[in-house]
Amino acid sequence: MDKIKFFELVTEWFEVLGVVSMVFGFLFAFVIAGRSWFRTRDGGSAFKTLRETLGAVILLGLEILVAADLVKTVTSSPSLTDAAVLGMIVLIRTVLSLSIQIEIDGVLPWRKALVTGPELLVRAARGSGGRAMPDTPSS
Repeated sequence: MDKIKFFELVTEWFEVLGVVSMVFGFLFAFVIAGRSWFRTRDGGSAFKTLRETLGAVILLGLEILVAADLVKTVTSSPSLTDAAVLGMIVLIRTVLSLSIQIEIDGVLPWRKALVTGPELLVRAARGSGGRAMPDTPSS
């Protein structure tokens, strides 16, 4: 098998993996949301779980598909058109990923530290934040 055929096969597998991860992820998200609803009987909580899980699944699938596009472009005969197409694909998927991440977290990714940082500092100041501290070996 020559290099070109090998990388075409790798690209196809990345594309299949991206789509399969989204399909199974969607099913898994509905199972998790259903379990949340049965456990709490809170539709709002189950919907939030479903929404966050679906967003994470879409992000994962998009990242895998971007990897496939990168492999395809890097291993093909380089041309300015191929580079421009790859740039547009990555740009579109990056904007989609960013908007989904904002939808999931409710805050811009670069501002997330400002939202979660103070909470982490308060937990650290109070101790372990309700979690057991791991045992440290004595010297």
